[in-house]
Amino acid sequence: MVILEVKNVSYGYSHGTPFEIMALDNVSFTVEKGELIGIIGHTGSGKSTLIQMLNSLLKPESGQVLLEGKDINADKASIKAARGKVGLCFQYPEYQLFEETCEKDIAFGPKNMGLSQEEIKERVLKACEFVGLDRSLLGKSPFDLSGGQKRKCAIAGVMAMLPEILILDEPTAGLDPEGRKEIFRMIENYRKSTGATVMIVSHSMDDIARLADKILVMNKGRLAMYGEVSEVFSDADKLIGMGLNVPVSTFIISRLRAAGLDLAGNIFNTEEAANELVRYYKEAVK
Repeated sequence: MVILEVKNVSYGYSHGTPFEIMALDNVSFTVEKGELIGIIGHTGSGKSTLIQMLNSLLKPESGQVLLEGKDINADKASIKAARGKVGLCFQYPEYQLFEETCEKDIAFGPKNMGLSQEEIKERVLKACEFVGLDRSLLGKSPFDLSGGQKRKCAIAGVMAMLPEILILDEPTAGLDPEGRKEIFRMIENYRKSTGATVMIVSHSMDDIARLADKILVMNKGRLAMYGEVSEVFSDADKLIGMGLNVPVSTFIISRLRAAGLDLAGNIFNTEEAANELVRYYKEAVK
């Protein structure tokens, strides 16, 4: 079932000046309910502009964004409805914390949705479960938390709205490997618990290869590629030509294949690469 459709969307900046640029140029794609979409592209490719289109923070100059078949920019009611269903979490969301307590910060979105106090309280507690934030922290100032706790609190504020589509811009930026794993566990926990669609912008090809169902590649404001992980990463030359890379495991396996090792070519994450190397060497020593 298609939950989101972007139809021929274009958007530009600095029109009529020497700095005019088309951030999005006739972009079209559809997203199925429950999918996890990885969005990749070089800096300035249009990724950030695109995700801001998806809950009407920016409006297309031409084209449409359809949520469950309805134009999210049709009127004020449509925009409000879309912002309740499409949750957008910007890079370094902890910098956007502002309330006196964690509880008030997480409750901000549900409160603006006009929910009852009882429902707001339930949403806050549920969001804490999604991100693994201890309830004992709810009465504390978010500015007294550790960096990791601040990010959890900020993401919980988006999840508390229970968006049907959760969009995260570089959610693991600046985190160590364990912190990255924890953030992805949170996201997968939310997805499994709610059945939500998730879209993640990332520069990490390895993270995208491990997590995504499909990959959307932006290049110079255009949709360059869109398909399943194996389909997109199989065209390494095209990605490299756009200034991108393939996952490290894919690169290593491809070099080993070029050196003459009889290895499978559709390897896109570390676990698959390790399993394939073990298989090869077991057969080699027989």
